[in-house]
Amino acid sequence: MITPVQKRVENVDFDDIPINRFHIRMTALTFGAHFNDGFAVGIIGMAIVMIARDGAMELDAWLTGALGAAALLGLFFGALIFGAVADKIGRQRVFALSFLVITLATFAQFWVQEPWQLLILRLIMGLGIGGDYAVGHTMLAEVLPRKRRGEILGSFSVIWTIGYVLATILGIWFLQSDVPEAWRWMLIAPGFIAAIVLVARLGIPESPRWLKRNGHDARARQILDKHFGTHVTLGDEENAEGPTEGMLALFKPKYIRRTLFNCTFFACIVAPYFAIYTFLPTLLKQMGLSDLAESGGGYAVEVYLNMFLLAGALAGIYFTAKFSRRGFLITGFFVLTISLIALALVPTGATLVSVAFFAVFTFTLSAVSNLVGIFPAESFPTPVRSSGIGLATAISRLGSVVSTFLLPVMLIEFGVVVTMLSLAGILAFGLVVSWLWAPETKNKTLTECATPILPSQGRVEGTRHKTRI
Repeated sequence: MITPVQKRVENVDFDDIPINRFHIRMTALTFGAHFNDGFAVGIIGMAIVMIARDGAMELDAWLTGALGAAALLGLFFGALIFGAVADKIGRQRVFALSFLVITLATFAQFWVQEPWQLLILRLIMGLGIGGDYAVGHTMLAEVLPRKRRGEILGSFSVIWTIGYVLATILGIWFLQSDVPEAWRWMLIAPGFIAAIVLVARLGIPESPRWLKRNGHDARARQILDKHFGTHVTLGDEENAEGPTEGMLALFKPKYIRRTLFNCTFFACIVAPYFAIYTFLPTLLKQMGLSDLAESGGGYAVEVYLNMFLLAGALAGIYFTAKFSRRGFLITGFFVLTISLIALALVPTGATLVSVAFFAVFTFTLSAVSNLVGIFPAESFPTPVRSSGIGLATAISRLGSVVSTFLLPVMLIEFGVVVTMLSLAGILAFGLVVSWLWAPETKNKTLTECATPILPSQGRVEGTRHKTRI
């Protein structure tokens, strides 16, 4: 016999349950990964400065660019491979395996003697980071309720930025210290974070959405009962159209617009981000905005800009909650394009004006970067969600590899103005694509967010379909 109390708690949709301890645990594990990623990316730029200063390795502009871009190239392949694997075999195993790869490769950097050894290890580390990007966003998106999904997924950027800023501060301290071969300790510092995340991820259950979608109803029900309650349901998951479709499905008519949009906007945001901030000390010196010297010196502008990175990331959480996803993205691209063009054209002697434009650019870039953790996770249905996130992440990092690899060379060959205007062109392209194709996913269930859009429907995103996640 069902009591009145039981009736009141029946049939609560998975997208509408309140945040509980399992949500917090999953968020912490995914945030820890992004903190580690930001820390690892932030530390390499500072380590390269110290390696060159101490003469530990012979690095020309091409090797410098390659070392800066190596982890990003590895991330490209890791996101593609592990994203597709996670859709085939499940999320949980990739969730742990990715951090095993990251941990081992990070610690191995301590014993490198030649640039090629460091290059290979950075590539391997990037493979693990790419896998974590694909499956981490997927796992968290598939368990979070819709009312908090945007803020939490968008907060990845904040955690990444905190890791990056702390790495920069630690790098400055090492640069000014007398620690022998301090660059080795700088490179392995993220490994201690990675090891903690790896251990904490052991025992995490599989995504109930993936289990249900692939016919493992009993296991999905067990996980729901244990972590969310016996009254929680997965809605119309039983009407799913079959098993995982595979990465090639992303290029079918029903997904192609979402695929192109996510790959393009993601790449247009992170390519300038990684290019500029991987080599921020070098770029500031070229622009006359820092007195960075071989012996270590003034870092006031660099610290100042890193504070704007952090402030922008925090503000991005508020903007994500306050404004529409689509409007926030388009406005962000517009401000970024204008501010970078202005920064490129400011006369060399106008230091304060340049720093002001750089601050606006930094703040906005960090804020709008919150959306790279939201749109891909919300744009694809369960059969291809991990593949979709993996592909978007991979393409974005491919763009980052090219921009990061070429930035030191372009600064030498063409100068600051041409380099900055080229990056502004990337942002302008992202603005156009977002204006044409960006969907609105705020306050929608994952089913509603990921409803496939056919090319004949243009930008009309409100049409309902029978397809379920």
